[in-house]
Amino acid sequence: MSNVKTYTLAVTGASGSVYFICLLKQLLISKARVNLLLSDAAKVVLQTELKVDAPENPDQLKSFFLKLCFNETAPKVYQQHLFLYTKSDWMSPVASGSAKTNAMIICPCSMGTLSAISHGASNNLIERAADVMLKESRQLILLTREMPVSAIHLENMLKLSRLGVTIMPASPGFYHQPKSINDLVEFVVARLLDHLKIEHSIGLIWGKDEVE
Repeated sequence: MSNVKTYTLAVTGASGSVYFICLLKQLLISKARVNLLLSDAAKVVLQTELKVDAPENPDQLKSFFLKLCFNETAPKVYQQHLFLYTKSDWMSPVASGSAKTNAMIICPCSMGTLSAISHGASNNLIERAADVMLKESRQLILLTREMPVSAIHLENMLKLSRLGVTIMPASPGFYHQPKSINDLVEFVVARLLDHLKIEHSIGLIWGKDEVE
């Protein structure tokens, strides 16, 4: 397990549950350890967008997300690589810089969470985990989802960008002529994986056919 990369994946109450499910699946396929953090608002959005009710029991929650990702019984290796923590689980590894986390992705990231991170609030585990990534100068990616954005939102994004945070609005391209919502989702998730330097087989590589 020493060579296994570790990623923290946080989910907030912004719209875009499909991005989170797709990214979680790809992270598990890459055989990475995934520390999953889920806000209360994220559960509401899951129910609203995907018509599914996330269970309260942590063990059931793990099986629930694996089923959402794979639509079948997931291989045991995926169960062994997925770890869930509650918003107040301050003893979890993501709460300390001593735990070696390769990167953290908040997908999707609400403007409230963006604001809290930019001001160092650390009122819950998601905010604390992001604060750890900042203080340890580790990779932090925020998949923001809001429109239009206010001057406050833009100022918070600029502040975090100057600190090295990657701001990635959930803005899929259309030059690959998508034929389904899934094509648009994979376009965005592929860009996330590219920034994490994770090999994948989804999305479009611009100019690939011409090179080959």
